[in-house]
Amino acid sequence: MRIGLLGTGPWAQLAHAPALSGHEELDFVGVWGRRPEAAGELAERHGVRAYDDADELFADVDAVAVALPPQVQAGLAVRAARAGCHLLLDKPLAATVPEGRAVVEAAREAGVASVVFFTTRFQPGAEAWIAEQAAVPGWFTARAQWLGAVFTSESPFATPWRREKGALWDVGPHALSVLLPVLGDVRNVTAAAYGPGDTAHVVLDHAGGASSTLTLSLTAPPAAAGAAVELRGEAGVAVLPEDSGGAVPALRRAADALLTAARTGRPHACDAAFGLRVTEVLTAADGLLNAR
Repeated sequence: MRIGLLGTGPWAQLAHAPALSGHEELDFVGVWGRRPEAAGELAERHGVRAYDDADELFADVDAVAVALPPQVQAGLAVRAARAGCHLLLDKPLAATVPEGRAVVEAAREAGVASVVFFTTRFQPGAEAWIAEQAAVPGWFTARAQWLGAVFTSESPFATPWRREKGALWDVGPHALSVLLPVLGDVRNVTAAAYGPGDTAHVVLDHAGGASSTLTLSLTAPPAAAGAAVELRGEAGVAVLPEDSGGAVPALRRAADALLTAARTGRPHACDAAFGLRVTEVLTAADGLLNAR
């Protein structure tokens, strides 16, 4: 599969480009970015072409991987899908529900496959754990903590969109990607912004009858940063295993999932439709946080 990369920022440099160039079943063709000079540098580093025109890249490839802010990703994803490109997207899918819905509709109308890269869902240990817990009945409640130190350390990911959208939109999708397949869809959302910085607390009422609480932040002290998910129910307590494999192997597994979906026509569990549902939950929580 011939694939192109949209984006030249830290995530594109550290994860996407290495994952695409090192994948045995992908032909990494080229890079497009909003900053042509950055696209040229990244393309040269990986021995591919830098494109000045995104539509020209779409015409030369079978698929695109996107490493761009959500408000930019959605529009380009629609254009790529209409050009017949399969979509390897980043989370969150979009900054608004209508933009996310447009991606889903464009992919469906064009008949292209889509996979949204929720990192945890493509880590082998976490993937197996989620599948195992989803088959266990009687979960009563869950708690998820996703605490980053993006704004309290020298992180390259302190980007403008993260400063604008905060932890809810950056790490909230990770927590939702674990909880939804285990506890079921969300019926009701409550949210409050208590604590330092961009800390947000979200309470979810799930269709399966369980509740969950999310604590999200990008302003945690570096020593306190990390992620944890705990389930409690009739079977006892289950804790999400840690995975130290890094983003590049996980992204290659996401590319594997896209290849499989494209070949078989069977949607992956983390397709654009799932990404849209996550966007809907985030939007509901965001409305409550901004109303206070």
